[in-house]
Amino acid sequence: MKLVDWITDSLRDFKAAATMPILAFAYVGCAAIVAHGQSSRYVYNGDLEFKIERVPFSRFGSYMSISDLSQFQADHHRANGIFLRSLHDGGVESFQIELVDGSQHVATSVKATPTLLTLSGGGGTVEICFDGQDRLRVHGRGVEFRLTAQEGMAVPYPEKRWELNTDAMKYMLSPLQGRMEEEVRNGSSPDHGAVFTFGSAAGNEAFEAEIDAYESAWDGHISAGTFEQVERREKAAYMDWLETMPRVDTDLGAGAELAAYVNWSSVVHPSGNLKRSAMLMSKNWMGSVWSWDQTFNAMATSMSNPALAWDQFMLPFYVQNATGALPDKWDADSMVWTYSKPPVHGWALDWLMRRGNFGDDKHLKEIYEPLERWTEWYFKYRDLNGNGLPEYRHGDESGWDNSTALIAGIPVESPDLSAHLVLQMEALAEIADRLGKPEESKRWKQRSSELLDRLLKRFWTGHEFVAFRETDGQQIKSKSLLLLLPVILGHRLPSAVQQQLIEDLRSRLKTSPYGLPSEPPSSPLYLADGYWRGPIWAPATMLIAEGLDDMGEHELAHALRKKFCLMAQQSGMAENFDALSGAALRDPAYTWTSSVYLIFAEQLVNHSNGINSSRH
Repeated sequence: MKLVDWITDSLRDFKAAATMPILAFAYVGCAAIVAHGQSSRYVYNGDLEFKIERVPFSRFGSYMSISDLSQFQADHHRANGIFLRSLHDGGVESFQIELVDGSQHVATSVKATPTLLTLSGGGGTVEICFDGQDRLRVHGRGVEFRLTAQEGMAVPYPEKRWELNTDAMKYMLSPLQGRMEEEVRNGSSPDHGAVFTFGSAAGNEAFEAEIDAYESAWDGHISAGTFEQVERREKAAYMDWLETMPRVDTDLGAGAELAAYVNWSSVVHPSGNLKRSAMLMSKNWMGSVWSWDQTFNAMATSMSNPALAWDQFMLPFYVQNATGALPDKWDADSMVWTYSKPPVHGWALDWLMRRGNFGDDKHLKEIYEPLERWTEWYFKYRDLNGNGLPEYRHGDESGWDNSTALIAGIPVESPDLSAHLVLQMEALAEIADRLGKPEESKRWKQRSSELLDRLLKRFWTGHEFVAFRETDGQQIKSKSLLLLLPVILGHRLPSAVQQQLIEDLRSRLKTSPYGLPSEPPSSPLYLADGYWRGPIWAPATMLIAEGLDDMGEHELAHALRKKFCLMAQQSGMAENFDALSGAALRDPAYTWTSSVYLIFAEQLVNHSNGINSSRH
């Protein structure tokens, strides 16, 4: 371990106050010594401030989230204002949150940190923090705090409590100090709902309240500690999470703080279709799990929490159906089987195993048969013409929903799908070998090699990859980055193919200062906010960077990772980014982006230390 890293770790691990000045002095001195050869490492501090109109206020394990989605109301049918929302039932707005003076709304300013939300206005302040996964504590003074539920049935409870029953969750509202006033409408829809107002009993005294969320029945409890004590417990829990985050260079530390919070706060506890703790894609409006997004979250989480990482990887396999298919997307309460998603799971598992994770018999025995069934599903149910090259039935099945490679008509045979399956069968061969199944390993290796041969003969023209419309065999040429995705095959490709792909990617990289556009700006089909027809995406960037590493193109992979991290740090952990401005697009707090950021930031540190992520 390098001296600067040892001292950085010491600053985290030593708690005695007497040691801190000494270690801090040593750190400064060490930094001066190593500055010429190595950038300093960032120390996570937990003091991140963020805007709830972009990043929800939530916490690990909770289905509750507080957001201001006003700027997205037109596109996503959201109401205007600050809302306490439930990630059950699609992220429904359970309560509107307001500061009021009597019947008058008070203009409100908001400050959000990972464990404390502060609302200020009208000369008063209300603070909100979580108390574990399913409870909020509220403390205020000098202003009233109002919760308005447009729907739901309210039921009075002893000790001046009220329960609100909604389709998504139930809530118990408890005044701990001060008063709670209620206006309840339990008539027929739409004339039902309730308004609850909390305030001081007299003068400028403080008031406190508690909001419990649950699915079925409320168990009474004694509030554990003051508001300040509860908030300190939450801060300690969050700091424990930060302690496990990957080491990153100081120049990427701000982005790592945000990425760490987005991932931590996006986890929900097991419920319904979510058989394990699940990192949702977002607690904005993309509050589900998709059957390829989760692999990137598993990869990032493996660096800090292997048990949680395995849960993320296995989530779709826990709900795999009898044919071997994985769902398109699902959450605790619903599941969609309309489409599939690309089979990146073998590639991801190989990545995890090469980094020392999940290569033991216990994990490999758990995944081998489900991964085998998922692989066979493509050849049984996605190969209509029987030529051994599975097809996409819809753009969504590629994960690149509206890619220009897929607009000529469906079904489409696309080289990226076969490339994924080549790697997945290769991963199955490795697993079979480790489990002492030599004949099965040999069979998977042979099938992987045969598919690679078919892929090259079918899709490689001699200077580019193309796709085919299966109904009439029409060749499809496209500028979509999707047709460069076979770079993930790395060293398995003939050298001439490798060199052409590298040249094409270098050329594509020149079209944007931030990375690889999904459709080049020169294309007539380019759209700045065109989803997969222009913007830059985290998963495509990572897949390609890993393929370049496998070809030995480490400097190009390094440049790609660096560009992406600088863009995300500038614009936030958005679902995707404008290729020319780097501006955040779509959901502004998306976990596969924060996960890829954390992976890349650690890889950039390794690169500076002469370590690469190649398979060799």
